[in-house]
Amino acid sequence: MKKNNLTPVLEAIVSYIDEGVIIADPAGNIIYHNPSVMKLFGMENKTVTRLRDVGDFNLQKSMLRAAIDAGEIDAAGRPTGQFVRFEHKVEIDNNNHYLQFHCGLINTSNNEKLRLILIRDKTEQRRLEAVFDPSLQDMSTNDPRMLEILNRINQIGPTNASILLQGESGTGKTQLARIIHRSSHRSEMPFIEVNCAAIPESLIESELFGHVKGAFTGASQDRIGRFQAANSGTLFLDEITEMPLHLQAKLLRAVQDKEFEMVGSNETIKVDVRIISASNRNLKDMVNNDEFRSDLFYRLAVIPLTIPSLKHRPGDIPVLINHFCQRLALRGYDTENLECSHDAMRLMMDYPWPGNVRELENAVEHGIICAQGNKVNSASLPQDIREYNQADIHSNCTPDDDSIEEEKLKQTIEAVLQQCDGNKSKTAQTLGIDRTTLWRRMQKFNIHST
Repeated sequence: MKKNNLTPVLEAIVSYIDEGVIIADPAGNIIYHNPSVMKLFGMENKTVTRLRDVGDFNLQKSMLRAAIDAGEIDAAGRPTGQFVRFEHKVEIDNNNHYLQFHCGLINTSNNEKLRLILIRDKTEQRRLEAVFDPSLQDMSTNDPRMLEILNRINQIGPTNASILLQGESGTGKTQLARIIHRSSHRSEMPFIEVNCAAIPESLIESELFGHVKGAFTGASQDRIGRFQAANSGTLFLDEITEMPLHLQAKLLRAVQDKEFEMVGSNETIKVDVRIISASNRNLKDMVNNDEFRSDLFYRLAVIPLTIPSLKHRPGDIPVLINHFCQRLALRGYDTENLECSHDAMRLMMDYPWPGNVRELENAVEHGIICAQGNKVNSASLPQDIREYNQADIHSNCTPDDDSIEEEKLKQTIEAVLQQCDGNKSKTAQTLGIDRTTLWRRMQKFNIHST
């Protein structure tokens, strides 16, 4: 690259900006980089001449992967040169740093093609989002497994990887899919939801891929499908296990190659869509039983996440009850001076919640509506919860069962204490017990509060 009189001035300016700048030739040889690049990677005392030597990962390979994910690949499988964005986590001095890359090809005045890479440090932003992420306001949890899932979402959200959410009905898979979309670079683009179980088998192909006029009886005009509606955004395929086998090959092509034909048309349509799918059944078992295509499964489950059921995270029950009370207050319910009796809280803690979080939300609303005065007692709760025969279960308890019950009670007290910022009076009120009883249980379980 020939320098003109302006080049030294530009280099001087670029050397003072915090954003990293790399200029390289198409083969990956570095022509120029500013000092910020080496600082961002913790490599101030090193010299690099090729992209693959920058950082502890192959930057050139990562850029190719980002181009593939964004669909910026020509017919020969080469990057088109359009600018793409991606994030990468690097470890510097045993600390994780999150770097955002914006890269593509540029043409010089001499018709040379050069690769421009801009690097921005997003570490502080990601740390702030981990503490207070607006997209997580509807997800209340103290459960370590759920917190781990939310942390993983912070990592995978900015990527284009396909995600499979598995878990029982009512555990919050749809909610998590929306959180993933809001945490991605597609957040300003459409988020399209499709419940595969709610669409008749005869219509699902047209619903997903659209149809042209005259494709079948009743097709009086062209109609785009959900894939086109979600272009540049996210397509959420709920209950993916209900996808008919004969359509799974077409879905595979759409997921893998990002192209398909509308029903009744030979014209290939290309889209840029991120796929999130969900199932309340074990998809791997269905693959083993020849009920679901294995190649489609592996395309959908690039990143699989399994959501624990509510009965396996009892410490979340009081947290979620408080959360739903706050939401219902916004809908006009009077929850300000409402109290929950000890018996009502015990029934809710003992109940196995087959409907998971969704059932708990309905139970909280039921309890508020049927409260007596300003108190939710056992009679205020839904019939299924009131009639759950906990006595029979306790009569058959083994010592191991007792240990599980005590661990559940300990987790509940710790969760409510954290929710109440260590305020014991408020904690006792939330649990429906007096302060002395709370103190004795804290002593028994060796629970400390600041």
